[in-house]
Amino acid sequence: MLQFLSNPKTAIHLTTDTWTSSCQRTTYMVVTAHFIDENWMMHKRIINFREIDSHKGEDMGRELLDCIRVWGMKNVMTITLDNAATNDKAMDFLVKKLPNLYEGGKHFQVRCMDHILNLIVKDGLKYQNYHVECIQKAVRYIRLSPQRINKFKKAMKDCGLQTKKFLCGDTPTRWNLTFELLKSAYELREAFTEFGIRDKSYERDLVRVPENYDFEVVTEMVKFFEKFKTKTELVSATSKPLVNLFIREVLDVDIHLRKWSTKPMFLDMVKDMRTKYEKYWGAYNKMNDFMYFAVLLDPTTKSPFLLHAFKKMIGYMEPSLTPASMDIKARQMVREVENRMENLFMTYLERFDSGGSSQQEASQIAIDVDDDNDFFGDFLCTGGSNSDPMDNELRTYLKENIVNYKKDFSILGWWRVNAIRFPTIARMAKDILAIQISSVASKSAFSTCGRVVSEYRTSLSTLIVEALLCTQDWVRKSTNPIIDNVDDILKDDDIALEIAQALNILHIDDNDKGKKPMED
Repeated sequence: MLQFLSNPKTAIHLTTDTWTSSCQRTTYMVVTAHFIDENWMMHKRIINFREIDSHKGEDMGRELLDCIRVWGMKNVMTITLDNAATNDKAMDFLVKKLPNLYEGGKHFQVRCMDHILNLIVKDGLKYQNYHVECIQKAVRYIRLSPQRINKFKKAMKDCGLQTKKFLCGDTPTRWNLTFELLKSAYELREAFTEFGIRDKSYERDLVRVPENYDFEVVTEMVKFFEKFKTKTELVSATSKPLVNLFIREVLDVDIHLRKWSTKPMFLDMVKDMRTKYEKYWGAYNKMNDFMYFAVLLDPTTKSPFLLHAFKKMIGYMEPSLTPASMDIKARQMVREVENRMENLFMTYLERFDSGGSSQQEASQIAIDVDDDNDFFGDFLCTGGSNSDPMDNELRTYLKENIVNYKKDFSILGWWRVNAIRFPTIARMAKDILAIQISSVASKSAFSTCGRVVSEYRTSLSTLIVEALLCTQDWVRKSTNPIIDNVDDILKDDDIALEIAQALNILHIDDNDKGKKPMED
């Protein structure tokens, strides 16, 4: 892995986060490397899980820089992390130290989409909803003791609810648990009245218990937040490219907020959420360039999708423009993105001389349309193609008609097949499509560490903790080797010598036991 990560041709994308062990009261920083190998397989490896003494931005930047130097990484392309002020300072420090960054590191930092979605929803939930609080208090009351839980289960049975689901709990810091609480309460709403008959202190202790109208309001809340839960689950995946979906998912959130802002009950809530949305995603120039490049590198979207997206953005920001003016401005914006990508393409040509590419005609693949994203579905209905005259490899790729979309379409599979026709762009795609739009991969390491550093293992040194976490992660991923198979490993003289010595020891032991020695 050291050989692979230190290769200058290998583009590495990092995710990082910090976590404090409740048992040791020690703060750890995890660093996870993401990349796509020569066989177009996506990989994730935990490469550091070390103790840190300071949360200051510059100190965290030094820790990251030390990790990069130890592994010999010469082509770190992006780092994805949460939107904390200390992370911004850490990135400012790191950008000054790392060479060969695109546009001087302007797009080096990728802000975690999962974290931003979390901030948007939390701003909405700050708005106190009387009906939600009523149901939350009722659920907490029922879950407080085993006796009440058993009474509620009997009430469910008497109401004819044939399900093994039960009321979910929640915590103030996790909005998704609040969503699950409301959803489960609505599904079991019939049992609340029956429970009140069985438990005499239910209405007395709560003063006001949930009624039918409360559940009707909660139904709308569940429908509204379902979109955010779905998107959070989508961006949490780490085994497939997601960066090409970033723009469409962001704009779909925009459409969702605008749609619900017209409903009286959601006016104040959506207003707060919209403010947070505008802070991070409100203008096209706030987006990372790599997000736009990923759209162009997706054969199902390319420039027509960007044109459609920019028209939507302009329509929202400048509604006074005529359709013709809007179209002209959107096309200019698309061309600007294409020009920036062409500059990156020329850089790749200089760094990696691919010897040209085949200019064969592209075979069009007929695929059925099937997608539940409101914004992307709107685009699919419009169609589109790019017919500008182009002459180099990038321009030839962009002028080809887009491939019709289907849910089981594999973007890595498409590039694996078409890498022969577009070798330089394929290298760009391999590098850019590995970008992480969330830091969930690093956060998931903390769940594992919570089991490793338990209350019975508080004496584990930080070095051993790192060794356990990294080794476990590598062993689990060993079914997808990075470069070499066993035959390639045996070509290493030192490893071959160690294996030979180990075999000789086994032969001696066998001879001592009267067994026939193994032949060479």
